[in-house]
Amino acid sequence: MGDAVYEFWVRKHLLDLGYKKVGELHKAAIGYVQAGAQAQILHRLMPELNDVEQQVVLRGRNAKGSCPRNVDVTTYRYATAFECLVGYWQLEGRSERMYWAFAQVDQILQDIQNY
Repeated sequence: MGDAVYEFWVRKHLLDLGYKKVGELHKAAIGYVQAGAQAQILHRLMPELNDVEQQVVLRGRNAKGSCPRNVDVTTYRYATAFECLVGYWQLEGRSERMYWAFAQVDQILQDIQNY
């Protein structure tokens, strides 16, 4: 659930930013949804999460599952945890909290690229 919600937000966000060509939109979206980016977003948000949200993250991070070959296990698990958190916010109707996090994504990704 969370991966679909986040991907939808990313693509709508990029369209709002002016991306019009399909190829450019897709290339930009990859920068938002790749496991490394999602893991970094989660790490930056963690200090601001409440106890329930942190428990959701821990459960998502510890979930069993296969990992793609192109990413290390730790990064993949934190990306999965981020998607679980987004899914939690969506299913619990906590859209204000979800959009608070999404509002920080551009700055977090920019900081990562400049690091």
